[in-house]
Amino acid sequence: MAVPKRKISKTRGRKRRTHWKAKENLALDTCKQTGTVHQRHKAYYVDGVLYYKGKILQSNQ
Repeated sequence: MAVPKRKISKTRGRKRRTHWKAKENLALDTCKQTGTVHQRHKAYYVDGVLYYKGKILQSNQ
């Protein structure tokens, strides 16, 4: 099994991971019912109504 010759510093590892969330803005979607832009796979509010996958989950009426 391969063993690292030297310890990788915290800053080197963190520099490598900085771009991990860089593409997060590509995970946006537009709702077909309301036309709002929201994060995919997340519930979102529109005018006090909670939507998920284009369906109403909870209404505050």
